[in-house]
Amino acid sequence: MKQSLFTLEHARQLTEDTYELVLSGDTSAITAPGQFVNIQLPGRYLRRPISICNWTEDALMLLVKVVGDGTRELVRSVPGTELDVLSGLGNGFDAALAGDRPVLAGGGIGIAPLYGLARRMLAARQAPTVALGFRSGRDAFYLEEFAALGCRLLIATEDGSLGTRGFVTDCIRNVPECRYVLACGPLPMLRAVHGLPQLTGGQFSFEARMGCGFGACMGCTVPTRDGYKRVCKDGPILYKEEIVW
Repeated sequence: MKQSLFTLEHARQLTEDTYELVLSGDTSAITAPGQFVNIQLPGRYLRRPISICNWTEDALMLLVKVVGDGTRELVRSVPGTELDVLSGLGNGFDAALAGDRPVLAGGGIGIAPLYGLARRMLAARQAPTVALGFRSGRDAFYLEEFAALGCRLLIATEDGSLGTRGFVTDCIRNVPECRYVLACGPLPMLRAVHGLPQLTGGQFSFEARMGCGFGACMGCTVPTRDGYKRVCKDGPILYKEEIVW
């Protein structure tokens, strides 16, 4: 974990409530896709945990969904705003365990860490299929960015306005050769993906309300087969075989 100041370079609106933010700063504490940052906002007591979408040596890209006053203030920040950021929090996905042709499954804003993961898997000569789920076509984002990587891309929407009518699990069932998944999204989605009988293994990125974000307050614990674990410190990535619902 490292605390440092980042400067907002730009914010781009993707959907009605989803934004892409690019911040410049020291990213040396970030070691793997799936980690997150915790951002201090002026006048707010608790920091805001945000998944890392992608990063370079001196820049950080975040996808942010507006869910309250804090995230609304964040996406409305003007370029040049300095933000106090804790970076390199949590563990990350271990792509080496996923084999040559895993599925990356994301729901809504949960697709964020999968973009950086896909880039690094492709660089390692893995060939992931990306399955993304949204409520409707107007809620979909980052499809062009994933397609530009050259990934096989499968889309599901609940209302059928784009791609397969249904859920991301319906996409995965259409890839019967898939035996390993790396997933991020809301808990109902993760639970449904976890229950797919075709899967022999997987890594799941959990969400939880966080007080501190680095394991001190114990406020984000979840039960596992090995006892309670902290989503912020021991996660957010948990392995298929250790998850209990």
